[in-house]
Amino acid sequence: MGRKKESATGFVVQGSILATASILARIIGLIYRVPVTRVIGDYGNGLYGFAFEVYSMMLLISSYSLPTAISKLVAAKTHQGQHKNAYKIFKAGLFFSIVIGALAASITFLLADFIAGTIMKDSMIALSLRVLAPTILIVAIMGVIRGYFQGLGTMMPTAVSQIIEQIVNAFVSVIAAYYLFAYGSKVAQVLQNEDYAAAYGAAGSTLGTLGGAVFGLFFLLFMMMIYKRVLKRRMVKDRTVQTDSYGQIYMVLFSTIVPIILSTAVYNSSVFIDQTIFSNVMNRKGVENYTELFGVFTGKYRLLVNVPVSIASAMAASTIPSLTAAVAVRDRKLVNKKINISIRFIMVIAFPCTVGLAVLGSPILQLLFNDSRELPANLLMVGSVAVVFYSLSTLSNGILQGLNRMKVPVRNAFISLVLHVIMVYLMLEFTNLNIYAIVIGNVVFALIMCVLNAWDIKKTTGYRQEIYKSFIVPLISSVIMGIVAFGIYFGMEKLTGSNTISFIVAFIVAVVVYAVILLLMKGFTEEELSSLPKGTIIIKIAKKFHLM
Repeated sequence: MGRKKESATGFVVQGSILATASILARIIGLIYRVPVTRVIGDYGNGLYGFAFEVYSMMLLISSYSLPTAISKLVAAKTHQGQHKNAYKIFKAGLFFSIVIGALAASITFLLADFIAGTIMKDSMIALSLRVLAPTILIVAIMGVIRGYFQGLGTMMPTAVSQIIEQIVNAFVSVIAAYYLFAYGSKVAQVLQNEDYAAAYGAAGSTLGTLGGAVFGLFFLLFMMMIYKRVLKRRMVKDRTVQTDSYGQIYMVLFSTIVPIILSTAVYNSSVFIDQTIFSNVMNRKGVENYTELFGVFTGKYRLLVNVPVSIASAMAASTIPSLTAAVAVRDRKLVNKKINISIRFIMVIAFPCTVGLAVLGSPILQLLFNDSRELPANLLMVGSVAVVFYSLSTLSNGILQGLNRMKVPVRNAFISLVLHVIMVYLMLEFTNLNIYAIVIGNVVFALIMCVLNAWDIKKTTGYRQEIYKSFIVPLISSVIMGIVAFGIYFGMEKLTGSNTISFIVAFIVAVVVYAVILLLMKGFTEEELSSLPKGTIIIKIAKKFHLM
């Protein structure tokens, strides 16, 4: 019984480790983007955003699927005690990552001018693209090592490497952005074009991404050296009669990678397509500040929204190998329990983040960016619901992949993307919504994905979604929390005149109010709380205050 419970909830602990690291990494990313934004401005952020989306697309096509694919295949072999075959999968994946990563990096570097000037309609993007290009190869190699450890059931190397990567990224980005912006200002004076200052500053910021990836890879290689001793002992005990050939491994690897590549590429390409449509339509309409508008979208709206969504990505990463193991032993009850736990865990976090961003968006922007304008605040108010839909769609993608329904997320993402692109184009072409059209389109895209994925999960497993605890309780708790936070903030702001003090007080009260209402409405049982990290401490506090 104890072993069954552990298998049902252990992946939540691993997911929580990765989620905690992801949150820390996002927070670090949020913190360093603040001084960088103040140096390079919205135009520089726009250049950075355009370049980073192209870089992200190249990662998606080349290597973004590798951690998921490797973890899935390694988990299946490890579960069967085939450690030799699991390690051969790792080596095959490593060779693949080097070849495909080098190819993608070369294409990005050599075609930087064409992508920037012809496709994105702003030649200043090219400098940032060239700085980012080598990072593609490094991230591809990191992805295989992370996937191998995730397949072994440990998220710690991935988690720590993410934090190291972001710390170095933050340090290098701020310093490089500052000095290269100053250098770009001198170039701008000589060439009589002030855009060069922001272009060099944006390139400095992308230099941090490269530096972070290098240090993250060093750490993962160090972890592999340490693990080699354990691996040798496991290989000695491995009684597998026949090891897989590399030909067999590559066939399985490709059959696993291709659907994931298609799924993740289609799922995550919406912003890349959005920016292409947006820049071309706005350029044709004569809107001169479209790069700055996109800078607000990527550098402020998406930056804040992606912090809570990263938790869903972490939970999806831990769910895939866990579900693969449960599917392998044909334990449908365990599969459905894992699905239920992961969805509830994500929704309990996504709902309050959505309400918090909508209600306190302007105070957050003032605190971080000294930006009290209506545009970024309104973008958060309109688009904060994307946190719920992207969290759920990201997680459900991982669930379907863990259930070996590899092609389903591809189909669903394609349907969602087609409808999304049509909608965004029509809004940009025939309305004056401009950047709001991108925000609305992203919300609709994620919503359609949620509906389609939920339907396919039900068809595959017979899973019946529990509604009250998963959705109703966190929604009601979040709405009450939002009302209280709104009142506290504006009351404190009138009393003290300080945005910082008012926000901090409102935030602390909001967290307490949400937790209390969630427990009073029986959002979690004692058994469920005990399965979470530090769950026993939460239970003790809750009982002390008679909340459960």
